[in-house]
Amino acid sequence: MIRVRKARQRGHADHGWLNTYHTFSFADYQDSEQMRFRALRVMNEDVVQPGQGFGTHPHRDMEIVTYVLEGALEHKDSMGHGEVLRAGEFQRMSAGTGITHSEFNPSETEPVHLYQIWLFPERKGIEPSYEQKRFPESEQQNQLRLVASPGAEQGALLIHQDAQIYLSQIDKGKTVSHELAEGRHAWLQVLRGEVLLNEVALATSDGAAVSDVRELTIQATEKAEIMLFDLA
Repeated sequence: MIRVRKARQRGHADHGWLNTYHTFSFADYQDSEQMRFRALRVMNEDVVQPGQGFGTHPHRDMEIVTYVLEGALEHKDSMGHGEVLRAGEFQRMSAGTGITHSEFNPSETEPVHLYQIWLFPERKGIEPSYEQKRFPESEQQNQLRLVASPGAEQGALLIHQDAQIYLSQIDKGKTVSHELAEGRHAWLQVLRGEVLLNEVALATSDGAAVSDVRELTIQATEKAEIMLFDLA
């Protein structure tokens, strides 16, 4: 079964400094039928205006993955990290027993476009930690590149959950495939472009929940960038 979550169906808020879309219930957007999918709790697409950002705030017991599509995002946290995340880079933060952090657009002229993703951890009370990484485009081109997993294989980010996250940039007409083990599920998020997921049409910012399907084929009908989650 493939259940499509169209971009226009998401929760939306425009705060002026922040234009944000919520795939699942978040902040003032609450929908009892859109609370989560498996371990995936938050899928927010944000555009933050120049010189603006999220002030220092706390998190705990959550795996937080951020991916920047365009622009740059400055990060500071209570673990002592102070980094700038640029387009094409990932950040993984395990909030665990508790952290505080801030995220800020350091540009005076350009907005930053990003996804922030939260997954429930495998257990509570994990020691907080942080990673930041860029993966070569050549390893994403017309193939699925593992970018996060509980085993951190192939240099992937370490996440404390039975989930694998893949990134791919697919040329028009090309196809990538992924086989789900029995009993596993998937979420596909189209970051840019248009694809067919097992012949189901998806466009920019659309998502799809997949259950009871073993073989996934993702064909780009227009040049596309996708993020795929393989979930318990």
